[in-house]
Amino acid sequence: QVHVMECGGGVAQAGGSLRLSCAASESIFRNAAMGWYRQAPGKQRELVAQFTNSDNTDYADSVKGRFTISRDNAKNTVYLQMNSLKPEDTAVYYCNARFITEQYWGQGTQVTVSS
Repeated sequence: QVHVMECGGGVAQAGGSLRLSCAASESIFRNAAMGWYRQAPGKQRELVAQFTNSDNTDYADSVKGRFTISRDNAKNTVYLQMNSLKPEDTAVYYCNARFITEQYWGQGTQVTVSS
């Protein structure tokens, strides 16, 4: 059973933009803390951006000012707008839905930024 599903990855040039989307079931979207993570080859998965419990947002220092997380409650969808992309942003990006005792991951979408 698929709980969250990402789309929107691809190839961009440095300085370009991409937007990722994550669709979730209504029950997950309304009750989980939604966020985005990424994992580059040979590196650990890391937090990119997330909504906190009070619907504030939190970003990794490396993406602050360039990436924006947003949500469309009518579509049960979370977005990650990525601007001013850098080659070091190349990674598989994962949508995450986190509850207190469990979490769900999407299948991941590849983002490749060429220099």
